[in-house]
Amino acid sequence: MSFPAAARGLVVLLLSMQGVTGQNGDAVICTYRYICAPKGSSENISCIYNTYHLYGGSKLWFRHESYSDWLTSSPVDLSEDSQYEGRIQVLETERRRSTLRISDLRDSDSAEYRFTFKTSGFDWRRSLPGTTLTVTALQVQVITVSVNQSDTFAELKCHSSCLSASYVWFKSGEKITTTNNNTYIYSYKGQLNHKDNITCAFKGHEDFPSPPVYSPRLPSVSVSPSAGIKEGSSVTLTCSSDANPALNYTWYKENEDSHLPPFSEGPQLVFSSFQPSLDSGQYYCAAENILGRRTSEHIFIDVGYKSTMILNITRLTLVVVMLIPLLLFCLWMRKKKAVSSTTEPNDPMETVELDSGPYYINASDRNMVSAAQTEEPEEQEQV
Repeated sequence: MSFPAAARGLVVLLLSMQGVTGQNGDAVICTYRYICAPKGSSENISCIYNTYHLYGGSKLWFRHESYSDWLTSSPVDLSEDSQYEGRIQVLETERRRSTLRISDLRDSDSAEYRFTFKTSGFDWRRSLPGTTLTVTALQVQVITVSVNQSDTFAELKCHSSCLSASYVWFKSGEKITTTNNNTYIYSYKGQLNHKDNITCAFKGHEDFPSPPVYSPRLPSVSVSPSAGIKEGSSVTLTCSSDANPALNYTWYKENEDSHLPPFSEGPQLVFSSFQPSLDSGQYYCAAENILGRRTSEHIFIDVGYKSTMILNITRLTLVVVMLIPLLLFCLWMRKKKAVSSTTEPNDPMETVELDSGPYYINASDRNMVSAAQTEEPEEQEQV
């Protein structure tokens, strides 16, 4: 038998509801039999109840552990349970519908929750319907990956401990439209670069996605000790990157033969006793997972304190370059001052006309010239 789409939805809803009806029309009907929710989220569990003995009674939500506990003792009201303190609310937004809201869900909240009521003339002492809540963590699993030229083909699975649930997928925060009927499987085709990441979430809980899966980020290499390397000392190179799924690290030593096998494996490359003749050279690492592979920049390792020496030489060069213009300026100022002091006159200067042209003499020289001119006629007379 086939049903229209609206009718099929109604059938699913009726099948998901479960209830118990008593002899006098007393009934409890829960909206859903099973609910899946991610850790840290909030979830509503709802039941509809009906009774002719409701007035003057009480109602409560409790956690069903076993039938023996229910038969031998009264159920514990969740509002009085210390492990749910500050995390539960009981709402009645509609007549004869009670809703239990649990927030900040934890793994320990996975259980079956039931609703019951009691009046002065009636006590619900039978196998009550309930809703089984499963709190789970989501995880994207990479099933297969293949690369054809620039495109990546991948099949991903949204994994949880729930038997059945509806999922949504995201690529770098943007919702993805899937073509598969099974929403927990996502087939990806296209360019997947190192900036992309893929997550999944329960439908209705899109704000609580799974941890993302992504290819390796650019690796970096650090050296210990960083101050310098001495012959015979212990030296450790560490390769660091980030990715999900987990990474595998390999080390390479630069060589003319590019087809050499990896030098070492693991996130650290350790030289217990560094020998310059054997161990000096350029090294780099590669970080790889099922989604991709990236390599670090090359780093040169040798004995001595060449990290320190290069830095000191650079600093000294900068100081010299800065001091040279200052020194030249000081020398220029000193020379200018010396020239200025030698050309500065001690006495006023006058111009004297001679046969050979004008020249300048001071006052004492002028007196000597006058005396010489006075004596000249007298000598001529004596002659």
